[in-house]
Amino acid sequence: WKAIAKVLSIVCQARRGVKSLNLQGQQLVNSSMSEPSAKKAKQAADKEAFIACFQGLVDEIITDVETTYPDFDKDAVAWYRRVLEYTCPGGKMNRGLSVLTSFRHLIAPREATELEIKQCQILGWCIEWLQAFFLVADDIMDGSHTRRGQPCWYKQEGVGTIAINDSFLIESAIYKLLKRHFKGESYYVDLLELMHETTYQTELGQLLDLITAPEDQMVLDRFTIEKHTCIVKYKTAFYSFYLPVAMAMLMAGVKDEQAYTNAKDILIEMGVFFQVQDDYLDCYGDPAVIGKIGTDIQDNKCGWLVVQALKMVTPEQRKVLEDNYARKDSACEARVKELYKQLDLETVYKTYEEQHYQKLMGMIKEKAGSLPEAIFTDFAAKIYKRQK
Repeated sequence: WKAIAKVLSIVCQARRGVKSLNLQGQQLVNSSMSEPSAKKAKQAADKEAFIACFQGLVDEIITDVETTYPDFDKDAVAWYRRVLEYTCPGGKMNRGLSVLTSFRHLIAPREATELEIKQCQILGWCIEWLQAFFLVADDIMDGSHTRRGQPCWYKQEGVGTIAINDSFLIESAIYKLLKRHFKGESYYVDLLELMHETTYQTELGQLLDLITAPEDQMVLDRFTIEKHTCIVKYKTAFYSFYLPVAMAMLMAGVKDEQAYTNAKDILIEMGVFFQVQDDYLDCYGDPAVIGKIGTDIQDNKCGWLVVQALKMVTPEQRKVLEDNYARKDSACEARVKELYKQLDLETVYKTYEEQHYQKLMGMIKEKAGSLPEAIFTDFAAKIYKRQK
């Protein structure tokens, strides 16, 4: 009986051990499964808090006008509020949200304070308002119809070319916010210089875009990959990718100039990748998903797709482009899209997307240096294989 009891004791201990291992294993599985969910939940909470911050900032700007200029016309003040509330919110808000995400990576393992979170949100909205300023003007220049799933601001009844001045007001509001919330910070002047330089770079990119492909002059020989890269680097990459990270670096007290240079190199390359995706989605994306009707073909844009097509076409196919590209005619646009289909540009793009993503991952490994790689991989994850 003693021998039997000993055997039973060993069996029970073994069963308890297996049960314990199973429990530990299940806990590990649950932990690994919940990590992405927890990250998504945090991102959702950050976005909700970011959106909630918007109305208060609008109120600040309007109150500032009312108190600084008490004799100013009330109807004009109401118009200004309407401008901000119509043009600034919406979209994915990745640019604005990336300030806080990047800042958290930079200060880890410590947590951001309530004040720092608020400051990141304000800087994030400064970027979103900067984009709104660009987009309101860009939509007029391009003759666009929709933006973020609704009519462009200038298309609203009674607006028209008043939207040009409205875009200036949106930009001016940014500097009111910066002065109000950051004037006492040691990096305030650096923030101002960063904003001014980024705005200047973006406007240079817009200039190159407009003179490369004016709507009344279609010259296909101007459409080269070098020209395309230069346009998107200045028009999109600096403000969409470098600006939010550079803001976070200033807030976190990063002083190393090489760190800023390395970040810029990675993020500009990412911005070019992003714009190529945008060019692709302008033609192949679902307007209901991307929030706008693609107009690049009719607008004579030096886009990535037409640049690739020009490398591949026969003389006869080039003639199709010459006869139909940049025509304000849906039938002409359809012929260009049919040519793209014949050239299988969808496959060309998908190959590019995969290869360029791998190139970006290599750049991050090589150049991140003292900066957390997650700053850059988070950005890459948001745009890889995006549909809008």
